[in-house]
Amino acid sequence: MIRNWSTVARRTVGTVRALGPARPSRGRAAPVTYTLITLCCLLFLISPAAGLNPLYGGGDELLAAQRAYFRRWGVIPAELFEDSPGSALTPATALFVHGSWVHLLGNMLFLCVFGAMTEERMGRLQFALFYLGCGYLALLGYAGANDHSQQSLVGASGAISAVLGAFLFLFPRARVTSLLPFLFFLPLRFPAWLVLPFWAALQWMAAGRAGDGPGVAYLAHLVGFALGFVFAWVRFGRTTRVKSVPVAAPEGENQP
Repeated sequence: MIRNWSTVARRTVGTVRALGPARPSRGRAAPVTYTLITLCCLLFLISPAAGLNPLYGGGDELLAAQRAYFRRWGVIPAELFEDSPGSALTPATALFVHGSWVHLLGNMLFLCVFGAMTEERMGRLQFALFYLGCGYLALLGYAGANDHSQQSLVGASGAISAVLGAFLFLFPRARVTSLLPFLFFLPLRFPAWLVLPFWAALQWMAAGRAGDGPGVAYLAHLVGFALGFVFAWVRFGRTTRVKSVPVAAPEGENQP
């Protein structure tokens, strides 16, 4: 099984774990973002991947159920371009399937952090179509580049990468709290224009070393990120971008 990223590229130096940019202005709701998070979590909890449903048994029986589940709802690149309507739908269904608790929680953290402000800027319907469309195309792009692979591809990170790309264009100066391992995981605040291109560079480097076996689909991240940025540029390039979002600083922290 090929998993999309749970947080970011793990096997690269200088991993960034984004904890949070500025919040949506004035506390406005982001119903699409939170509905997507809720749906992904609920589907995971009732699936064999969570290991909580006794109907799937345990041991080898549970592993077999998990493999069947990923093959049924995930993308299998070697089968995607066959004359099968069911296979053509799998890039959409795979967006709601996750391979493990870490995979799920990492993806949902990024969606929660970056999705709310992006949804507010785009609007609910446009954001929903953007998320699903870019997620579909990101998985399709990975499958096209690995059309010989029989590994199942699951996860929302192609779509979430598109959200990151759009966020970079729309909110380039919004500050993102990040943890850097080479700085002893101290929480530091950097502008999005610095953090997100750095994240994309990590994906690029990791994609160059990735094989076609089980692992992280870095190429799907890059395709999604590029699609999201280009979409935001085309759709909002003639309008005023939100360059910074004032947010009340936590106690003990000065305003930037």
